[in-house]
Amino acid sequence: MRFGINTFLFVSPFTTASVKLLPKFKKWGFDSIEIPVEDPSHIDPVKVKAALDKNGLVCGSICACMGPGRDFRGTDEEQQTAMTYCKALVDQAVALGGAKIIGPVYSVVGKADAVEPAQQKVEFQLVVKNLKELAKYAESKGITICIEPLNRFETDFLNTCDQGLKLLKAVNSKALRLHLDTFHMNIEEKNQAVAIKKAGALLGHFHACGTDRGTPGSDSLNWKEIVSALKAVKYNGDVVIESFTTDVKVIARAAAIWRRIQPTRDEIAVDGLKNLKKAFGKK
Repeated sequence: MRFGINTFLFVSPFTTASVKLLPKFKKWGFDSIEIPVEDPSHIDPVKVKAALDKNGLVCGSICACMGPGRDFRGTDEEQQTAMTYCKALVDQAVALGGAKIIGPVYSVVGKADAVEPAQQKVEFQLVVKNLKELAKYAESKGITICIEPLNRFETDFLNTCDQGLKLLKAVNSKALRLHLDTFHMNIEEKNQAVAIKKAGALLGHFHACGTDRGTPGSDSLNWKEIVSALKAVKYNGDVVIESFTTDVKVIARAAAIWRRIQPTRDEIAVDGLKNLKKAFGKK
């Protein structure tokens, strides 16, 4: 198991020049980083990989940024735009050493409205069709895609572990796994540990952050139960801190971060990592 940090805590967009952050992450004790690639043109994956190697880090995951125009349940143009973007991420994942593609790889974030049951079926089938194509491409490249349910305020399409498992079953690809996030689960799941155990061997990625999007372990979540569930399903992937602050304005606005959650974002990373290592019994 590796402990990672999502770079949205410090920068948006992440570019090739952002590798200047890597020595700090390494010094703090992180094993991996998660790079949100807002546009494939923002990074040269070969140069980023070289910088990671130099600092003794790995890119464990690329976070798909499903912004406007990228929607597997949208118009034909939006579906094609999403496919082109996601396949480019797969190619970059290969160049970065086999990183996983993670996040809401199904629809534009923020599309959340009441949808009639008949339309829900139509949209579900559109996503399945597109994910079958994307998963086939990812499988040919040896890359795994981990699908993340979001909370009800960010999407009406996929909110729970059960819904995620239903989607994985419909696509039926070895390249697809589930991505669970403590922030979203805190809103949507009755019990986080039960959801984790339900995902079982299909759990491919895990986000750890506080209930307020802040420091994991310094909040009201039952981390003992969460860690126990992860160990019970023999989860051995990355545990990534994905927290946001008001320092990165565009992300703060997108994630509705209107106040300073911690005195500094460095504290979220440092204290969060310390809390997670203690919870998992790691030094």
